Amino acid sequence: MSLNRVMLIGNVGQEPTVRYLSTGICVASVRLATTDRAYTMRDGTQVPERSEWHSLIFWDKLAETVERYVHKGDKLYVEGKLQSRSFDDRQGIHRTVVEIMVNNMEMLSPKTEQGNQKTQNTPNAPIAQSAPKVSSQSTDNEDPPF
Repeated sequence: MSLNRVMLIGNVGQEPTVRYLSTGICVASVRLATTDRAYTMRDGTQVPERSEWHSLIFWDKLAETVERYVHKGDKLYVEGKLQSRSFDDRQGIHRTVVEIMVNNMEMLSPKTEQGNQKTQNTPNAPIAQSAPKVSSQSTDNEDPPF
């Protein structure tokens, strides 16, 4: 038996990147920061704040929700699984990336009422959807999501 499950609460670091595949499926990418707060140990040693950045991938209806409601600075709770993929970059260097394929999200930022920010129609309830299974050795002609 094995388990591949990730649960994070963090802040969106930049506006989501969204694209639509030729099949009409929406794919969204979000960078999420989780931060361990600074603290002082009993012996007086100061441990500084430390942030970790995570690459999140959303698919289909969940990605459309991200496109519509998620913005830089928002606090999110996400659940998903780790998935790695490899590719050769433009300089021919072999790269491997680890992404979180999100299948459940809850928006934790408070609702706002003005400007380009979220409106009263913004959902604050959990939004769940299964992400499609994606292999790093895709048989279709689509480019990798990001």
